Amino acid sequence: MALLDDDGVRLALAGLPHWSGDTSSISRTVHAPDFMTGIRIVDDVAAAAEAADHHPDIDIRWRDVTFTLATHSEGGVTGKDIELAGTIDEIVTRNHAA
Repeated sequence: MALLDDDGVRLALAGLPHWSGDTSSISRTVHAPDFMTGIRIVDDVAAAAEAADHHPDIDIRWRDVTFTLATHSEGGVTGKDIELAGTIDEIVTRNHAA
């Protein structure tokens, strides 16, 4: 899968308002209403990531969970990262987090 250039990342992030980043990676921090909801979000994202064979870096800090996406085999952000970011957004919404 092809790497996105600066314009490609900027355009993709315009449709993902909770995400930020550049051509090296994109990230989002989720604020869950409580610790267990944060863990449920991580579980759901892990299942989606496994199904997509594309795995984010995940940092859990009590109710705050940060997801960082990059296609390591390509050395930066690709369409796979943008797709998984959209899936993560859906999971976050379903779990009433922000």
